[in-house]
Amino acid sequence: MHTHVTIIGAGLGGLTLARVLHLHHIPVTVYEAESSPSARAQGGLLDIHEHSGQLALKAAGLTDEFQAIVLEGRQALRVLDRDGTVLLDQADDGTGGRPEVQRGDLRRVLLDSLPAGTVRWGHKVTGIRALGEGRHELTFADGGTVVTGLLVGADGAWSRVRPLLSAATPGYIGKSVVETCLFDADSRHRAAARAVGGGMLIVPSPGREIFAHREKDDTLHAYVGLAEPREWFSAIDFSDTATATARIAREFDGWAPELTALITESDVAPVLRSLHALPAGHRWDRVPGVTLLGDAAHLAAPNGEGANLAMLDGAELGQALAAYPDDTETALTEYEQAMFRRGAETVADDMPRFDSPDNTAHGLAGWLREQGE
Repeated sequence: MHTHVTIIGAGLGGLTLARVLHLHHIPVTVYEAESSPSARAQGGLLDIHEHSGQLALKAAGLTDEFQAIVLEGRQALRVLDRDGTVLLDQADDGTGGRPEVQRGDLRRVLLDSLPAGTVRWGHKVTGIRALGEGRHELTFADGGTVVTGLLVGADGAWSRVRPLLSAATPGYIGKSVVETCLFDADSRHRAAARAVGGGMLIVPSPGREIFAHREKDDTLHAYVGLAEPREWFSAIDFSDTATATARIAREFDGWAPELTALITESDVAPVLRSLHALPAGHRWDRVPGVTLLGDAAHLAAPNGEGANLAMLDGAELGQALAAYPDDTETALTEYEQAMFRRGAETVADDMPRFDSPDNTAHGLAGWLREQGE
């Protein structure tokens, strides 16, 4: 195959695609808006699933490298009620199918697997123009341009590539999370550390929840969920750490102090993350020379599948292009049809909505026990 593949976005999905293309000797360049691999923190833990993310890493020839960064014991799970009562406490016995890694470590594994120069840092796309016959011209913030015969948008929720294929835009799902971090938890935040345990903590309630992970280096990373309109969060000055922390903590009055400590004892300023999703079943008609993967294609409410699906998208797209070296459009058609089906198969379970009165710790603990039977 002689068509040079141009990928926009050096996230996990785009890098997985680049790696699989490299293994099949298909020329590829990744353009990334960030100035360097260390320009931005890469988030917390990811559980990499047997049926998606691990398959993608196998296709990328990186299973051993992945195993080397797995954090042992992090598949442990605790469900607590708001008063601190432990309703479920599952140890990590090493047999689970979703080992945990730091997102930044996984990204580094993928970057290290690519030849130098594959990723062009500091290239923010500001415009894309269709030239016909599947070719597109990209314009970057520095005024530079490049023409490509095969363009892949791996550029996330607010993709600049998506408008070439679809008019859909992400909508707010009615929920945001506030992120906090507690460092040196076992020595400095002992009550919170005991509550979280060795892996993940979930404390659900109607319209309010706390998730937390024990990351490497004795760090607790918490995600405090609140079902409120965007205007509610806009009224909070997140540049004023003390005021913002107190305002969020007030929403959890009456919760056990070891749980609210995940808010009030944060060693970093609280970070607001508004959650958005594309319409369910999002798809588009085939457009020559361009496609999407990951959140650019099927952004959904957080469900533990996003990074895994992005990586699987990248692996399957790379394999399809390798299977049809003389027929790019057939490769893209087969990839998209499989990806559309996968995106539509959102995990269907009987768990209540986040803001439902039935979203309780007792309900979640019972459901998880049933799933383990």
